[in-house]
Amino acid sequence: MKFLILPILVFIYIVYKRYFPVFGVSSGHLKDLQLDEVSLLDVRDYNESDKNQIKGATNIPIAYLERHFNEIPKRQIYLVASNFLEKNMGIRFLRKKGFKVVNYTIVKPNKFILKKNTIEKCC
Repeated sequence: MKFLILPILVFIYIVYKRYFPVFGVSSGHLKDLQLDEVSLLDVRDYNESDKNQIKGATNIPIAYLERHFNEIPKRQIYLVASNFLEKNMGIRFLRKKGFKVVNYTIVKPNKFILKKNTIEKCC
């Protein structure tokens, strides 16, 4: 029974770190953003951020964040992510490195539909 406690605790820690919401950071809108006050950090994958680029953002995907976090300006961070997993992991990592994340935005990937042999943008 004692051998099961450690794996269960490790599993709970991993689930907490990835999926449990981060408190103290509110959702915002990119329209209301003042770029002179904050640094805009895009943690979406390169292929997602290339399709829907955000002007003025530093793009460092979540997988490369640990290697390239020193490229982030030392100001308050406005985080852009494609899902809640990226948001949670990005905020926790940046807080651990001493950054202050003030807001975030979840940007859904562009959805395309097939209509009569043409691809049109949906929604």
